[in-house]
Amino acid sequence: MITAIDTNVLIDIFVGDKKFAEKSAAALQKCLNNGAVLACEIVWSETASVFHNVSQFNSIINSLSIQFSPMNSNATLLAGSFWQEYRKKGGPKNRIAADFLIGAHALAQCDCLLTRDRGFYRKYFKNLKIIDPSVQ
Repeated sequence: MITAIDTNVLIDIFVGDKKFAEKSAAALQKCLNNGAVLACEIVWSETASVFHNVSQFNSIINSLSIQFSPMNSNATLLAGSFWQEYRKKGGPKNRIAADFLIGAHALAQCDCLLTRDRGFYRKYFKNLKIIDPSVQ
């Protein structure tokens, strides 16, 4: 099983979120036990921003065996079509293209997405299997 991971799960773990860190870490470990865990470039860069430097980020992310997985062209085009549909239906601008890129990466290149943002992804990526650590 190949699992894409969302930024919110990694941030939970790395900043020690009182409500979600333990559940997020357990869900991540379960996904790692079941196969590869991949992070697209959006998640990679958003997560790196909570570290003091790139060296620290690389050390920790590598210790977790999370792999960098750039989006392929099919995933980016899929994200564009989902975002276009969302905007045509009057979706507010508080959801930016990055959210659609993360979802499309998971849908096109992985088997599921580990995220706490299940409402958004379930609404716009109906065929994407969601693993939500907050309900585990």
